[in-house]
Amino acid sequence: MHMSDTLISPAVAAVTSLAAVALVAVAVRRIGRADRLATTRLIPLMGVMGALVFAAQMLNFSIPGTGSSGHIVGGVLLAAVLGEWAGFLTLTSVIVVQCLLFADGGLMTLGCNILNMAALSCLVAYPLIFKPLVRGGGSTARWAAAAVATSIVALAMGAMGVTIESELSGITALPYGRFLAFMLPIHLLIGLGEGLATAAVVASLRRFRADLLVDATPTEPRPRGAIMAATVVVALVAASVAGSVASSQPDGLEWSIERTTEGTEITDNQTLAHRSAAALQRSTALMPDYEASMAGLVGVGATVALVFALTMLVRRR
Repeated sequence: MHMSDTLISPAVAAVTSLAAVALVAVAVRRIGRADRLATTRLIPLMGVMGALVFAAQMLNFSIPGTGSSGHIVGGVLLAAVLGEWAGFLTLTSVIVVQCLLFADGGLMTLGCNILNMAALSCLVAYPLIFKPLVRGGGSTARWAAAAVATSIVALAMGAMGVTIESELSGITALPYGRFLAFMLPIHLLIGLGEGLATAAVVASLRRFRADLLVDATPTEPRPRGAIMAATVVVALVAASVAGSVASSQPDGLEWSIERTTEGTEITDNQTLAHRSAAALQRSTALMPDYEASMAGLVGVGATVALVFALTMLVRRR
């Protein structure tokens, strides 16, 4: 769902970028208000979960019968483990690293991608759907069902965000209705795949480590060292093998554009802002399109570093 710069206008880019920066500032402020001990325990977990989500996003899975593929976004899982605002800040770090180091998503569309993936999943879908569904506890199956439902809705909202931002920009020939007709169904399927993966993790934590879920019934905190170390190992292994096991089929957004345009190229209406953003991104993207064999490992490390850099702002507060 990473948008490229060809889809949006400078005006839409400016508005969405300002909105994303404002939300990051709010996230830092909200996390900084938490109890110091709780924040101290949260920060390492943010880095570990960010590494896991970065690696997981590299593992594209095929959508049977469509010729398309998708990857998890991870927002619902991050919010379930870290809370809405910490989850948003962590996923934002992942998206920034993907954009700057790997040219995954445009620089002008960075604000759009943060809103569509991080904000809508962590700050909208999670508090409005997941939290009410699990309020009061309930069975493990109830938590798993909440994870599936929330993930599907989050991906659907993200798909609608992409189509709306593209339509408001007015620089492509993508008819809104036709584009949405392809974007919504394919991302509902991708959301189902993400939901099942998220449900498996959430259900396991609910059963064995409920202290790691922010909305579970409060329990006595337990040592996290072993589970955090295991998560880092999983992230490193996933990042190492992603290039050889990930689907090569176009992702949901690329697939939808191809179907909408019937295979024709999108008209290139680049402005000076587009060309400047592209030039800047070329200078920062050390491993465009994850071409280097060590790209996954570098990305995991960069994500952890950025998460910790952002949390330094929290500690100062």
